[in-house]
Amino acid sequence: MARVLTITEAIKTLGQIEAKLGIRLSEDSSFFTEWLGTLPELSGGDRDRLDRVRHNYLYQSGDGILLEETIKMVILSPLLELAGFYQAPYKFRAEVSVEVEAIGDGDEVLRGRIDALVVQNRLWVVLIEAKKATFDLELALPQTLAYMAGNPELEKPLFGLITNGSSYLFVKLLGKEYGVSDLFGTRSQHRNNLCEVLKILRHLGSLVAA
Repeated sequence: MARVLTITEAIKTLGQIEAKLGIRLSEDSSFFTEWLGTLPELSGGDRDRLDRVRHNYLYQSGDGILLEETIKMVILSPLLELAGFYQAPYKFRAEVSVEVEAIGDGDEVLRGRIDALVVQNRLWVVLIEAKKATFDLELALPQTLAYMAGNPELEKPLFGLITNGSSYLFVKLLGKEYGVSDLFGTRSQHRNNLCEVLKILRHLGSLVAA
């Protein structure tokens, strides 16, 4: 009988992702270009709303790290609404359960649940609660890839957004290869990076809905 492990127990590093699931970083610079290039333009109303969202987040986080539910209300839900994901043709599932078999002798099955919204089965929005000031989104990347690997349609590209409210990282998984975007931060003083995040979300949403 296969040994059942939770993904959070079995997957903590990208090395384990490669060893247990055979997933590795693509060496092709053109592998994940969907977050680059020509992206949808935002209206003045979009930018005004995102400025308010950013201001609300910075104000609410002034006293320390925000709890997961607060992040959902203050910043994630407005982003998903502006991206149009609460309307047709999009459908999403929350609190996703996944199961994936480790490679090798087949004696390990990885199971878990993740606080995520899965749009059209191919766009994952993963919320990670930052419990420490030193939290790095890349610490969440291996587990996110493991959850995405449980999707039965790995012959099609899967896209994900990992966020803790303060930082945003996009990821693409196709077969056994993955790629990541630049890291976007809410606290940038030079521009509102939520505008770029929304553009990319809308573009990826159009790809998975096509």
